[in-house]
Amino acid sequence: MLQKEKLKILVLYPYPVEPDGQSLQGYYLVKGLCELGVDARSCNRTDNLQKLWTYKEFTPDIVLGIGYWGNTPEVILSPMNHGLKPVPWFNADGWIANYHSILNDLTLLIVTSNWVKETYNRDGVKGNIHICPIGYDNSLFYPRYFDSGILKLRDMLGIREHEKMILTVGGDVTSKGAQEMFQALAKINNEFKDWKYVLKVYDSFSAEDHGKEEELLIEKLGLDKNRITYLKGSFSPEFMATLLNACDIYAAPSRIEGFGMIQVEAMACGKPVISINVGGPRDTIVNGKTGYLVDVEEEIKLDREWAYSWMGFEEDHIIKFDKPKTFAYRANIDQLAEFTLKLINEDKLRNELGKNAAEHALKNFHYKEIARKMLKLIEENVLKS
Repeated sequence: MLQKEKLKILVLYPYPVEPDGQSLQGYYLVKGLCELGVDARSCNRTDNLQKLWTYKEFTPDIVLGIGYWGNTPEVILSPMNHGLKPVPWFNADGWIANYHSILNDLTLLIVTSNWVKETYNRDGVKGNIHICPIGYDNSLFYPRYFDSGILKLRDMLGIREHEKMILTVGGDVTSKGAQEMFQALAKINNEFKDWKYVLKVYDSFSAEDHGKEEELLIEKLGLDKNRITYLKGSFSPEFMATLLNACDIYAAPSRIEGFGMIQVEAMACGKPVISINVGGPRDTIVNGKTGYLVDVEEEIKLDREWAYSWMGFEEDHIIKFDKPKTFAYRANIDQLAEFTLKLINEDKLRNELGKNAAEHALKNFHYKEIARKMLKLIEENVLKS
């Protein structure tokens, strides 16, 4: 009897692997697909000789592209032009400005959260959209209690034994809600002074620009700068797992969050997460069980926005909306303060939520489970069509 050929899936993403969300998203998917018996291969989504060679040499059944709507030329049009079947796995970027007809005509469009689907629907993309979250690697991100490396890192960060460490990670941390967290910490400062706030950012214009705002806010609120530590640069996933394990609470009431991969990784490390009740966190965090989701205090709406040539337009121009669109959110400061103080003060509760968080992450977001969900979506929507 002839053996059935393996399904061949080419995954386009920022490759070789970098310590970046989309890059790791693709890497973990390929890893999971291979473990499920799929012949999966990685390739950079940029149109070049290597990508063209991979099309011709590998001849994939499916080309799965990771990115957002602006990557349509590289991950949808490119494989289509070579007679291949594209399946995008997209996030949102505030709004969907272009490529609506192409996206609506797809056999399958996969997005990372319910909020991303709602954003695409709001902006006129209402094709066959399904949701598949992002996975994480449980061999790196898992609870490490009383680990000497964790204790050493806490010591290097100046976290004393009786102090509680709060952590926020982002390309810039203002977009992850750091300014709202500063305001919350100012509210609880008189009730609990033994906190330390560690913020991990990348070297970027955004981080530098927002950093000036954060510095002014810290001074205005009268917060002790010695309790606030900024870490800059690019860290490996292995070290990020150590950093997450070193904190007591992970805080990211993000102003806009399509999924929140680092929040899932924090939960996987057994840390309760404080976030905002909108966007991707609504799909990942179980309020009151694995952390807390605070209410939205404010929505930032725009009635027009610039559309640029790099978005696929012939020239830069302003698009006016029929109805104002929400481009960002602000978390409720009082609730942030309430839940932060609660988790700082109640060790038993913090540990219980952390244990729940690790179990929840392992059950629902393990990279192999995500690959299984992805494969099922492809089989039901593309291969059977």
